[in-house]
Amino acid sequence: MTEQEKTFYQLEESILELKQRIDQLEESDDPKRQDKIKQLRSQIREKWEKIKPLLTPVHIVQIARHPLRPYTLDYLGALTSDFMELHGDRRAGDDPAIVAGFGRYRGQSVAFIGHQKGRTTRERIARNFGQPNPEGYRKSLRIMQLAEKFDFPVVTLIDTPGAYPGIQAEERGQAEAIAYNLRVISQLRVPVVNIVIGEGGSGGALAIGVGDVIMMLENSFYSVISPEGCAAILWKDQSAVAQAAQNLRFLAPDLLRLGIVDKIIPEPPGGAHIDWKQTFRHVDQYLNQTLKRLKQKDRDTLLEERYQKFRQIGVFEERKEK
Repeated sequence: MTEQEKTFYQLEESILELKQRIDQLEESDDPKRQDKIKQLRSQIREKWEKIKPLLTPVHIVQIARHPLRPYTLDYLGALTSDFMELHGDRRAGDDPAIVAGFGRYRGQSVAFIGHQKGRTTRERIARNFGQPNPEGYRKSLRIMQLAEKFDFPVVTLIDTPGAYPGIQAEERGQAEAIAYNLRVISQLRVPVVNIVIGEGGSGGALAIGVGDVIMMLENSFYSVISPEGCAAILWKDQSAVAQAAQNLRFLAPDLLRLGIVDKIIPEPPGGAHIDWKQTFRHVDQYLNQTLKRLKQKDRDTLLEERYQKFRQIGVFEERKEK
């Protein structure tokens, strides 16, 4: 097996060993632990520089789905104070796959909404592996409209394989809930910032992914379909997953070049799961700068720029050769 044929989980084994040693040192009473941690982080950077050129789109998908990556509740715990989660869509019930509420961020009240996958097997089942039902999207919209009423900015954290495709979800209006969110969010008269922190799966992500600024973590992806789903539909063969991942152009640099996202948030060497604190610092820096800039715009300008942003996605020119 060549290095490029290995999964990312195989490639990162030596980095995870160093991370475990760092975790042990952080909990120890070793007076020289800071120097030792610094040396270990330097070793991680060196190993990452060797691994990075080998990474394929499939590897990036594996990083985005890594079970040790921070999830929405981890970001909220690091970035906000006094976060209060609100529940229910006032129609059918609550959806644990989406966390929504208000918290204090850098001295201001902000509405935060994000997918939550769950860390343990029990949590993943309870949160439906981060796949929302219609009531999750209707809950999200309810919180956004409350934010608009009180003139609070909205921040969404996107990390889902997609909307739940079950029969009951369809019976309760899954497609209508997503479509209605797209229409209403596009007209919210408050700043809306979207951050893809892991998987950005299809309409399940887009239903809370309309905003003034869309940012992606460096090793996340944002796509109309997963590479496995694309391979199954187009090639009817799971051996075509790598080819599908290459052709979908769903990685952050591709989407930045195509004008679909606005900023790429750097991750620490090894990925966001290797150093949560540094990841939180990067997200905090970019989010703070973005909210400051958006708050300076009057609401009519905000809405017009949001409208033009989405109108320009997918526009291209066809030139005839002479």
